[in-house]
Amino acid sequence: AAPGSAGGVNGPPAVVSRAVDLVLFFCIWGEAANLRHTSECLWFLYHKMMEEYAGCEGYTQTRSLYAGHYVDHVVSPIVTILQKSMKSKADHQEKRNYDDFNEFFWSRSCLQYHYSTSPPNENGDDVENNMMRPLNSETANSMSISQALETAPKTFLEKRSWLRGILAMNRILEWHVVTFYLLAVIAFSRHLVWGWVYSLQVASGVFWLFNVLYIIWDLIEVWSVYPGIQLAPTSICGSVFTLTARFFILSYQTLYLMWTFGPKQSNNFGIVADSSFWWWQYIWLSVLCMIPYLVQSVVQIIPWCTTSLYMSSNDYVQSFLNILFPLSRLYVGKEVHESFRHGIVYGFFWLTLIAWKLLFSYWFEVSAMVLPTLELTDDFVNYPHQSFAKMSLLLVFRWFPQFLVYLIDMSIWYAVWQAFAGTAVGFSENLGDVKDMNDIRNNFVRAPEAFCAKMLSPDAGSRRGSSASFMVNSSNSLPGKSAEEASLLGNNSHKLQNYVNRLLDVRIQKWVMFSAAWNEIIDYFRQEDIISNSERDNLKFSRFDGFSQAIYLPVFQTAGVIEDALLALERPLDEKRDGAPVTDAYFFKPITEHVTMSTAVSEVWELGSFLLLKMLGGKHNEDLIAVMNLILQWSQSGTLVTKMKMKQMRGVMKQFIALVTTLNKSLKRRKPVAPVSEVKPPIAPSRGMRKTYSASSLATTSMSESLAKRQSMTLHRQRIGGSDQKAIIRDALRDQIRDKFRAMATSLKSMLKNTSDDDSKEVLDRITFMLSMENGFIWDDAYASRQLDDAAQNDMFMKVLSKVHGLVACHPDDVEPKSSEVRRRLTFFVNSLFMDIPYAPSIQDMMSWNVMTPYYSEDVTYTKNDLEKRTDALGVSTMLYLQTLYKSDWTNFMERMNINDEDKVWNPKYIDETRIWASIRAQTLTRTVNGMMYFEKALRLLANLERIDETTTDNLLGEKFGYVVSCQVYGNMKKNQDSKADDIENLMHRFPHLRVAYIDEMRLNRSGKSNFYSVLVKSDGEGKIIEVYRVRLPGNPIIGEGKPENQNHAIIFTRGECLQTIDMNQEMY
Repeated sequence: AAPGSAGGVNGPPAVVSRAVDLVLFFCIWGEAANLRHTSECLWFLYHKMMEEYAGCEGYTQTRSLYAGHYVDHVVSPIVTILQKSMKSKADHQEKRNYDDFNEFFWSRSCLQYHYSTSPPNENGDDVENNMMRPLNSETANSMSISQALETAPKTFLEKRSWLRGILAMNRILEWHVVTFYLLAVIAFSRHLVWGWVYSLQVASGVFWLFNVLYIIWDLIEVWSVYPGIQLAPTSICGSVFTLTARFFILSYQTLYLMWTFGPKQSNNFGIVADSSFWWWQYIWLSVLCMIPYLVQSVVQIIPWCTTSLYMSSNDYVQSFLNILFPLSRLYVGKEVHESFRHGIVYGFFWLTLIAWKLLFSYWFEVSAMVLPTLELTDDFVNYPHQSFAKMSLLLVFRWFPQFLVYLIDMSIWYAVWQAFAGTAVGFSENLGDVKDMNDIRNNFVRAPEAFCAKMLSPDAGSRRGSSASFMVNSSNSLPGKSAEEASLLGNNSHKLQNYVNRLLDVRIQKWVMFSAAWNEIIDYFRQEDIISNSERDNLKFSRFDGFSQAIYLPVFQTAGVIEDALLALERPLDEKRDGAPVTDAYFFKPITEHVTMSTAVSEVWELGSFLLLKMLGGKHNEDLIAVMNLILQWSQSGTLVTKMKMKQMRGVMKQFIALVTTLNKSLKRRKPVAPVSEVKPPIAPSRGMRKTYSASSLATTSMSESLAKRQSMTLHRQRIGGSDQKAIIRDALRDQIRDKFRAMATSLKSMLKNTSDDDSKEVLDRITFMLSMENGFIWDDAYASRQLDDAAQNDMFMKVLSKVHGLVACHPDDVEPKSSEVRRRLTFFVNSLFMDIPYAPSIQDMMSWNVMTPYYSEDVTYTKNDLEKRTDALGVSTMLYLQTLYKSDWTNFMERMNINDEDKVWNPKYIDETRIWASIRAQTLTRTVNGMMYFEKALRLLANLERIDETTTDNLLGEKFGYVVSCQVYGNMKKNQDSKADDIENLMHRFPHLRVAYIDEMRLNRSGKSNFYSVLVKSDGEGKIIEVYRVRLPGNPIIGEGKPENQNHAIIFTRGECLQTIDMNQEMY
């Protein structure tokens, strides 16, 4: 091979080496089957094969091995040994498991074995014989690794004893014993008034306790691991040396401590000295024992020191670890440590907790026992014939319960401190700031900014804004067209699109992107039937083609805000401020400074104008637009307060709300009204005129004259007959709408302050003309009914009407979702936007991940029989139980499917949807898959917000996300024609990116010998299931562990950088 190449791989040596390493390892890993549970075995195979590969560099391979040679001669022999041991009925003391086989490779002696059962002479030449030889440092051995594993003993045995629990909690027990002793010393010194020197000497007995406990833990550890764990000779020598040294130190500690509290002057070992001399000898000796504790304290305070110490290549450091911490060689997480900042926070948590626990325990557990103890000992000393054993037993019975409480209350204080810490973290990271729908409203205006910052990459966004045609701002003058087709919002949206797109700032784009995500969430709520159609409409952003705004706030956000705006207008206000009249800026300040309120007022003005224009029709467009333009001019010039009595706005809004409510209630079910053939006597006024007069909305002299004029005109038309004669139309809704509109127009006229002003006079005249126009909406029955008929058939009008009704006529509580699940999801979503989370990269830069769900034979999708069958556990059928438990969801489902009779849910048209509805509310595979595939939908939404085309999006979805369901017995289900197999296939057809992995067994002969395969299948998008991969296995991969082995056989089909395992009883939103 040429320099810089390996086996035909060209490139820089470092790159070639890395590529060869990866390819070789993945080739081993891909067909390793159950050996993937023994990672050390995989690395053994890798190193032996890499040694062989390195030996063949520069030579040409003269023979090729058949497909499956690796499985037959490398994997199968080892798996056969695994199967034999794992399926054994013996107890765990004789039964070897994956851990035992894994630990076989911890010793270098494993390198002397061949990795394959294929004899070396099968390779054909000397070069290849050299390839099969072991490492130079090892002695040649003709045995294969499978033969060695067959005779290998069990390497790990966990002894069953209560001592296991004590050993696991040795540090906690040691801390409690030592601190309890110190607290007792402090308590006795206070009551007996010891001097500080004597108190210090008594307290120094804690060093003796440390040494005793260390020896106890070491002895228990030796008992627990011997002879299971195979340690290096240096580790064994280190353990023996440590135990021996500490035993000798303990002996001298005991002597020195005895002499410290003995006679002040004594002769020991030929040394005449006082008690303080022996105490200092005890201290110096104790310091030697405390060195390991000091080292542990330092590395605990500074976490990175642990990594530096364990990973040090210094021989002296490693010798120190082997002697004092022999098991540290088995510790694999040597490079995992927290940052110093996190270590400080963690230390502060424990220091404050320990300080409080010690303070509380001292006063209520230890100090309270000192006086009774002194009284008992005083009785023993001062009264004759007192039993020392009896006194000691009484002291034990008194102190032992206190010590038990001392051990237990640490967990209590930990729970309390954890709550404090969780609360502090919650406040610092804004967890739980949004708790209910009211909090969502309060934070809704901040949500788009947070959403775009946290959830979208900086590249996300588009000048398209939305699919709606964005129009000019509603504050611009209304076009003064009198033709009926003239619209308040213009009629050439395409010419305005480019202009308005230039006006769209970043803030509007953020609102548009947030609204797209929000609406998608709400739509999926509706698909799950956890909200109704009306709740969906109240929760979604509105978009109307040809209107001035890109989006309109959801009804739940703006409901009740108009009432707040009216209260702001009615607030007490001085007509003069510092000698100056009240200005528009001051009067409307509470509205303009409140984002939601100002937006709601703007929406009511624009959408309400649209409703009035459409309802009144072309005959009134010119007058209505002129009135609106004049009011807009007053608003822009800041003279609205001087022109109109704004505190009387409630009267206008009251009538407008009544008008909108009547329209919204009755227009949905309105049918075209046909004229009645007969004509009423001319002398009687029409029904609409009677209602107008009785409503007294136009009870003025001028309107009385108009009424008389209309009656005379009606008589005249009826006398002359001919083509001018019009039939009277009975239309109750039309008459109600006329009443409401008259009342609203009259209230609007009463708001004008100075009717002598030209503009005000024009407004008054035009409103009066609209009310008295004989061929207009108020007096022409046929025209008015025809306008309402057209409005009822106009989808845009009905959508705007529903939006305006929510704006002005609904209370906030009325438009909130009733489902607690919806409120929980929405509050969680909005709250997450304000949490301290990392910023999102673009989809191209994000890490890829796969999701895997193990499945055996649980329910996939409920069948009709499953749902109608009465169960003993429930006492009723499953369907009835779900309908009762999810009553509102069932009502929403019936509404979505447009079903009025529940018996129809089992019709062929609806049965599949009914089964899915029930299945996603139970522990079924459908529920899990339906939830996890939201990942794909979320990625598609993000791709759309990042302006990625459809083809690239599909490719990215396959690259960044994959979902594999490991259906272990799907193959058997297919052979047995189990309906669950059909349900699994239906899931693949519903979700084309879903993959199913299963174990396929194929019989080879009548004797029962079979081949096993890991198979991956998917839907081809045309109603067929196709096979993607088929990998032969060395045998049945299910040999004893069940779920892990089911996941293991399918893991080779995952491609993501991250893998998420989700159980079948879980779901995602």
